[in-house]
Amino acid sequence: MVEEKLRYSDADLAEFKEIILAKIEKAKADLDLIKSAYMNDLNNGTDDTSPTFKAFEEGSETMSKEANSQLAIRQEKFIRDLKNALFRVENKTYGVCKVTGKLISKERLKIVPHATMSIEAKNLQR
Repeated sequence: MVEEKLRYSDADLAEFKEIILAKIEKAKADLDLIKSAYMNDLNNGTDDTSPTFKAFEEGSETMSKEANSQLAIRQEKFIRDLKNALFRVENKTYGVCKVTGKLISKERLKIVPHATMSIEAKNLQR
């Protein structure tokens, strides 16, 4: 008797694929917004040539640029993780915990579609 590997059905994988594709689209749109905000911060306006004293505002602006840069990096990582999840859907390994080898719950995958570990495995890490 050949033991079949534990995995989600093709119908389940198709459903997860739709969720992941939608999340990728939204994440890309969010990244574009973050990047455009960051690019607008780099404008070459005359704000920096006016004689008023704006040290506090300039510090705040620098922090805003740094925050947007960090958000952009984080968003790019999120998109990469979602694309990796899409790859796992295509090769039918999606939803299998990399620690326990058991299926990750559907509820968890719907909320965190790029998850590679079950809650049980995450708790073992603590």
